[in-house]
Amino acid sequence: MAKIFSTLLAVFFLHTLSAQTFDKAKLDTYFQTLAENQKMMGSVTLSHEGKIVYQKAFGFADLEANIPATPATKYRIGSITKMFTSALILKAMEEGKIDLNQKIDKFFPEIENASDITISQLMNHRSGIHSFTSNPDYLSWNTQNKSRKGLYDLIREGGSDFAPDSKADYSNSNYVLLTWILEDVYMQPYSNLVKKYITGPLNLNDTYVGQKTAIAAKESYSYKFVSKWEKETETDMSIPLGAGAMVSTTEDLTKFIEGLFAGRIISLTSLEMMKEMKDNFGRGMFVIPFYDKASFGHTGGIDEFKSMLSYFPEQKLAFAMAVNGSSYDPNQAAIAVLSAYFGRDYEIPTFAANTLKTEDLDPYLGVYGSASFPLEVTITKENTTLIGQATGQPKFSLEYKEGHIFIFTPAGLTLEFNPESNEMTLKQGAGNFVLTKK
Repeated sequence: MAKIFSTLLAVFFLHTLSAQTFDKAKLDTYFQTLAENQKMMGSVTLSHEGKIVYQKAFGFADLEANIPATPATKYRIGSITKMFTSALILKAMEEGKIDLNQKIDKFFPEIENASDITISQLMNHRSGIHSFTSNPDYLSWNTQNKSRKGLYDLIREGGSDFAPDSKADYSNSNYVLLTWILEDVYMQPYSNLVKKYITGPLNLNDTYVGQKTAIAAKESYSYKFVSKWEKETETDMSIPLGAGAMVSTTEDLTKFIEGLFAGRIISLTSLEMMKEMKDNFGRGMFVIPFYDKASFGHTGGIDEFKSMLSYFPEQKLAFAMAVNGSSYDPNQAAIAVLSAYFGRDYEIPTFAANTLKTEDLDPYLGVYGSASFPLEVTITKENTTLIGQATGQPKFSLEYKEGHIFIFTPAGLTLEFNPESNEMTLKQGAGNFVLTKK
């Protein structure tokens, strides 16, 4: 449910070529390269004016059963669900059931600052309500079923992180509360409302609120790469609700966003309310630039699923990508797809073979920490692969680069070891931390 993809693809102006001449074979090779090198699995769809111009599925929906991904494979789409929820809230507004400026104390009087928080502030993450998915123990219970009361108590106990409307900060709690507002005003389950107002009218037969993964229904498992693909545990869908519980195909996602921007779900006036940005947050969507072009959409992440959906109104282009396993930055793949379509250069990545022997990794093993860094990082190995794990977080495979340097591309992480001094330099973004082996 977190924003896994970068919401900023690029911001520079450069001339582009005709979208009709893009090299689909090269793009096929790009994704085949990722799949063959165990870097990524998933599906992608590009649709122009409602017609598919590129579609590719790569990797596997179920590795154990050797079931390959196809364009019909369904993925958990995480926080893209918020676009559905936002559209439903605006539909409820259109039908006179709610007012975006009304305070939420009518629905949730026990929530801190409820009498000062509006429905609109839930939608654009200005409520201050703490996100329960940020709790340190979240991954210890996310696979367990939660009742409405149990989840509500967690949100209530999380309190407030800042005064309502004083700033914006992403919170999954906001959209769980919006789910319950919808269910209360319509007196129907959220899943019924999705079908009645969105998937039914748009004929999205492969889009719905998910439950436990059903391979027989062409749903996909997700995988993390720790020296090999390992099946990830599943978040129980009683938890994310309208913040992240939807399942879809990339083709259905392009149809959804095309229908949304055509005024087939909510009015174009209401759509403008979704698009209205404040501190870079819209109501259920973001601006996602690509060089000189602007799209609107959302990203998603749940378990090891990562997804992205965007629409370029001027170009009438819809783009959807869903990934169920990645040891490579999915944002780079998104850039490659759009670069191919808009006639920009991009490179097919090359991956050097790991020439290290298992004994070569021994000098790096241990637990590293520093008073200036909030987490300890444990370095282990599996055969010839170095494995990292920060306190309370999942394991991740490190790719050998050169010398004593290893990288984890999806997080933009570089670890540079100095075995002689028993130190490890951790680099991520602008951060540069020296950790010492205990």
